[in-house]
Amino acid sequence: MTRQSPVAPGANRVVLVGVFTNEKSSLGWAETETVERDGHERPPNMTTFTTLLAEAVGKASDKLALADAPNRTDFFRGEPQRLTWSEVARSVESLASALQAAGISKGDVVSIQLPNVVELPISILACAHLGAIATPFPIQHREYELREGLTVSGSRHLITAARPDRPNLLAESQVVLDEFGASMLTFEGGYSSSGGTASTELSVDVEASALPRLPAHEASADDVATICWTSGTTGLPKGVPRTHAMWMATSGTQVTQLELNADDRILCPFPLVNMAGIGGMLVPWLETSSTLFLHNPIDLGVFLGQISDEQITYTVAPPPLLNMLIRNETLLDNIDMSHVRKITSGSAPLDPWMVAGWQDRGLEIVNAFGSNEGAAMLSTFGNVPNPELRARFFPKPTYPGVEVRLVTLDTEEEITEPGVLGELRFRGPTVFSGYLESDGTEFDSDGFYRTGDIFQWATDDPNLLQFVDREKDIIIRGGMNVSAAEVEALISSHDTVAECSVVAYPDPDLGERVGVFVVAASEVEPTLTVIVKHLQAQNLASYKLPERLELLEGLPRNPVGKIVKGELRDLWSS
Repeated sequence: MTRQSPVAPGANRVVLVGVFTNEKSSLGWAETETVERDGHERPPNMTTFTTLLAEAVGKASDKLALADAPNRTDFFRGEPQRLTWSEVARSVESLASALQAAGISKGDVVSIQLPNVVELPISILACAHLGAIATPFPIQHREYELREGLTVSGSRHLITAARPDRPNLLAESQVVLDEFGASMLTFEGGYSSSGGTASTELSVDVEASALPRLPAHEASADDVATICWTSGTTGLPKGVPRTHAMWMATSGTQVTQLELNADDRILCPFPLVNMAGIGGMLVPWLETSSTLFLHNPIDLGVFLGQISDEQITYTVAPPPLLNMLIRNETLLDNIDMSHVRKITSGSAPLDPWMVAGWQDRGLEIVNAFGSNEGAAMLSTFGNVPNPELRARFFPKPTYPGVEVRLVTLDTEEEITEPGVLGELRFRGPTVFSGYLESDGTEFDSDGFYRTGDIFQWATDDPNLLQFVDREKDIIIRGGMNVSAAEVEALISSHDTVAECSVVAYPDPDLGERVGVFVVAASEVEPTLTVIVKHLQAQNLASYKLPERLELLEGLPRNPVGKIVKGELRDLWSS
């Protein structure tokens, strides 16, 4: 994939009308022959998003497949949708016809910026139907990120819609699109944008009766399906192309280890724009022909209501939310969570007391480590039964073809003994082939992806890996390495702390000292003295104790929820 130069302004804006209805499919999907498979035995080159959708329709045509959050009207146009598998397929083909009429064809890169509503997964699948490449952007991205994404990916089309939280969204996006001669495709209706746009609006008829049959593009599993964007905790986000086969390899590990099946009712509160949403939710949903309920964003009342009302069996949640809930027994006792088998969490180290507390309530917390690039590990009850160990360790992956190793940070020699810090490196079918505009330095000479994450082998079990920190998050105090993640986990166990982030601040004598930013859990605000005594009671080494504490109302996060430590370091840079 090569970088394209911007072309002259003059983009068209296409309005997508009436793509989503509650009528049964009349486009032939229900008659598609089902291919028996278990997610692992089928030859890799035969499996794509489109074949998975066809199989799901063949097996479960009239079953509920996809549903909006009940508060959809708070953040998007139209009433909440509940679609069967045949209705999903019909909507995908309808939208694919509209995209084709707008000039999109095989190999085109199509940007998508939508919240978690049914239009988002259907847009991704419609691109696959045409053989186009979907590149979804987080809804928090603005003109700066959109401009960079169009430049790097070569995308010349944007699927979007007006939203109440950003009344100028369409006008602002159009300014960027005009710089590239790119077209805007919007879903009709909803909230008006002030200022308007300079583009021409084209109506597209997507009623089933007016549509000719649109056969799906016969893609190879080795074709690029999506371009996701790294979380961007440092520097500009990088484009991560992923093929159908890469997504299927990732999904296979999820389905197998999480024991997902057609009866599952999956609640997705993470944006369908990256590994967590697409690899952890969207593709497993297709593979198992289960039911996917969308949520946007984390609205606690709505989220808990969906768990209860929709009889959710599996979901994901960030660590601070799980910490808060397990501490609030009164709240938990009023929520029907009897159907929930597992909740996956990650993006930050889990607190052992939290994982153990949920297990005492009969609910399994799965510890997940992963990246858009394809490095992925799951710590489940099945492979790490002890909840306190599960919060801290990941079993060495045993997925077919996947290899991991630890190497020293200076000499890059492989580490086999326990307790030695090293960078985790990944190789195998889940791992991408390189960033857009890559110079190849993301891989070592043996083809292993350099994750930038610091792990060590466990002392008592040579098959367990312990996450220590991001390479850039190691604090070096007077020559001693301090893991920010380790200290964060201990501080978070204090009742007055809702969440925290440990970062270095400069010191002329020691080089760096340990500081912590804290969000209070209640009106009782933690002090540095209280936190230090709490850590001393847990026998933490004195050089790891924080020497500075600052209270914040919230920690800065990037669009996919990870804490942006660079912004915190900047507060203490001098």
